[in-house]
Amino acid sequence: MPAAENPAGARLAKPSWKDPRLLVGLLLVLASVAGVVALVDAADRTVPAYAAKEDIAVGQSIGPDQLVRVDVSLGDAEGRYLVGDTVPEGKVALQRVVKGDLVPASSLGEPHAVDRKPVSVTVEDSLPAEAVAGTRVDVWVARPDGRNGYAEPELLVPGAEIAHIEAATSALGGSRETHVLVLVEDAKLAPLLGAQANSSRLSLVWNPAGTSR
Repeated sequence: MPAAENPAGARLAKPSWKDPRLLVGLLLVLASVAGVVALVDAADRTVPAYAAKEDIAVGQSIGPDQLVRVDVSLGDAEGRYLVGDTVPEGKVALQRVVKGDLVPASSLGEPHAVDRKPVSVTVEDSLPAEAVAGTRVDVWVARPDGRNGYAEPELLVPGAEIAHIEAATSALGGSRETHVLVLVEDAKLAPLLGAQANSSRLSLVWNPAGTSR
C-alpha cells in the first residue's frame, strides 16, 4: 500500500487588526495605563488647607492671624479639614488644636456652641508631669471645716480639660502656686466658683482615662 501522505501543517494566521481578541487586549492595556495615570495624579493633587500657627484654645476666635496656609494632599480625608482659599469669619474653636496640626472642620463653630468655659484654678501642690495642656484632670475640693482645717476632699469636676498652665509663682510663706486654666461645663461652673469664693482648697489630679464621668 502506498504510504499515506502527511497532511499539510496548519499555518498560523497573521494577526489582523480586525481580530476581536487583539482589540480587547489593547483596550485592557490602555485602561490599565489610564488607571495608573489617574492614581498618580490623585496622589499628587494638593489642596490649600490651614494649620494652627500656635496652640488654639477652646473658645478662641479663629482668623488668619491664628492660621497658616499649607498645600497638602488629603485624598478622601479632604472633607474633614478646613480647606479653601478663605477662612470663615466669626468662628471660634470648639476644641483645642495643637500648633502645627491641620484644623479639623468640626473644631470650628459659632460662639454660642461653646459648652465649656475656662476657669483659673490655683493649686499649691505640684502637678504631675503628665498634666499638660490638652490632657484632663479631676478637680477635688476640700472645704473649710470651721476649725482652722479642711473637710475630707470630694470630687467636684471630673475630667476637666487643661487649656493652659502658667508658670508657678512664689506666694507668701514660701509656697509656690500654679495657675491652671481648666475648661468647665456650664453645669459645674457654679459649684467650682462657689468653692473658690469660700476659700476651699482645690487640687488637680491627673485623669489618665481622659473622660468626664
